[in-house]
Amino acid sequence: MTKPGKFSLGVFSFVTIFLHIPLAILVISSFNSSKSMRWEGFSLKWYHELFYNSEPLWHSFYNSFIVAISSAIVATIIGSLGAIGLCWYNFRMKKTIQALTFFPIILPEIIIGVSILIFFNKIGLNLSLLTIFLAHVTFNIPFVLMTVMARLEEFDFSIIEAAYDLGASEFDMLIRVLLPISMPGIVAGLLLAVTLSLEDFVITFFVAGPGSSTLPLHIFSMIRFGVSPTINALSVVIIAGTALLALSTRNLYSSLLKS
Repeated sequence: MTKPGKFSLGVFSFVTIFLHIPLAILVISSFNSSKSMRWEGFSLKWYHELFYNSEPLWHSFYNSFIVAISSAIVATIIGSLGAIGLCWYNFRMKKTIQALTFFPIILPEIIIGVSILIFFNKIGLNLSLLTIFLAHVTFNIPFVLMTVMARLEEFDFSIIEAAYDLGASEFDMLIRVLLPISMPGIVAGLLLAVTLSLEDFVITFFVAGPGSSTLPLHIFSMIRFGVSPTINALSVVIIAGTALLALSTRNLYSSLLKS
């Protein structure tokens, strides 16, 4: 290995460790018997508090989970079909549509949140979980579309021409060729959409109504009175679930490639 390679590896290792230090501190704090940062002994009482005395917290987590899964699925379907259409067909407005898809990605979230709130007010739609769902679908579609398009641009389109020569229809091409080829991008876009929806605060803050608090909103409301260490325990549960999901997805994708 050359010296530049050692330097880049060292920088990468340092940044990786630096980014994971807060997660390590959070995990350790979840087992601390004290509410303060000072270690006073190992305890599982915050996990007991989480599972037995935190109904409002679980309610907000349930709202976040339902919105994240449903909005990610819808955004993945729309974004994947849009990406396939943009890569498959040539039409006059293609470049314009591709440019417009960047707007929700590059614009500040506060502008998107305000604009969506104004739109809902104009059409007379009351703020609720439905408005949160619609808002999350809106800002998730461009991320899914870009992810799937990046996947589609990697493969040789002569495969499509060969399938046409063998008598495949456009529907057969979509089901038997394009969807299997783009599946890694679709799965990546789905997981990205779920993650973005779960962690979103700014846009959700503008479009949430009474009784539709999500986990980020609930944690924000707790800051005014002091965040309970129960949040640390819930964060560890989410981290463990995310790691398990990532490993399962990786193993599933590897098995699909082997088959």
